[in-house]
Amino acid sequence: MGHNVEVIKVAPHLGAEIRGVDLSRALSDEEFAAVHDAVMENEVVVFHDQKINAEQQIAFGKRFGELSVHPFSPNQEDTPELIIFDNNEDNPPFGTDRWHSDETFRAEPPLGTMLSAKVIPAYGGNTIFASMTAAYDALSETMQNFLDDLEAIHDMVLFRKLFGGGEDGLATMRKYEEQYPNPVHPVVRIHPVTGKKALFVNPQFTIRIKNMREDESRTLLDFLFRQAAIPEIQYRHQWKADSFVFWDNRSTQHYAPHDYFPQRRYLERITIKGDRPFGPAGPTYFLQDNPETSAAGSADEFGGHRASIRPIDREKDI
Repeated sequence: MGHNVEVIKVAPHLGAEIRGVDLSRALSDEEFAAVHDAVMENEVVVFHDQKINAEQQIAFGKRFGELSVHPFSPNQEDTPELIIFDNNEDNPPFGTDRWHSDETFRAEPPLGTMLSAKVIPAYGGNTIFASMTAAYDALSETMQNFLDDLEAIHDMVLFRKLFGGGEDGLATMRKYEEQYPNPVHPVVRIHPVTGKKALFVNPQFTIRIKNMREDESRTLLDFLFRQAAIPEIQYRHQWKADSFVFWDNRSTQHYAPHDYFPQRRYLERITIKGDRPFGPAGPTYFLQDNPETSAAGSADEFGGHRASIRPIDREKDI
């Protein structure tokens, strides 16, 4: 082989440490291919002792695809794709202490996320990852077959509280609702590279199973949400300064406890744009019909779902 990349598994179902790579320089094609394959196989990869700056992190991320800009997270004006998580007693952490896949309120949720650790608390501040591929595989065949045909509505519900009350807050929220109309994603997502199936609902952004009564939907979602909490399918990452983690957002969920507060924890994040999720029933679409953001075309393009796209009814749909 033309590289010295070493991949060492750190948990049974997801997680691997990658050695022999210096992320402060451009990787060769052979090194990049080895890292890419490790991510596809292990879903979460860890690099230690990576003293890299924001420019180098962004360059590495762009090898995997175009970077996205988070509409609600803190970032820098000159590098909007870089998110700064600098939490301390004056800036408490927000919204990470719940199982989630990043940004599934988007029609095209991220491919993956990269975090670079700069300042780590003396204790606490770990991140827990769960393989939703393993979660799906652990279900009975009967439950798998049932879930394969279902779809769920996602929403930016976590961030609605940021807008506050009053006319200005409501106007801002409506603007973002138009920009991010509720997407419908498959409950079971097929990974576009590996072809594996994974559960693709999360308690942070999934609000309802489509075409179910509220009580039915809540019962099923509560059951599915609990699957990420099974210890056997998890990897718990203990951060160190200059460690770097990259996870596949299409097949994992994560949870970052706030147990370190009020200690300081400073990390820098970039997110790689993804594509429309596909499930056994086909591609996803918007529940809310928006000519600027909804795909257009025949019913066949939407797996027979085009007729289901309509203005959102918050009494029935949320």
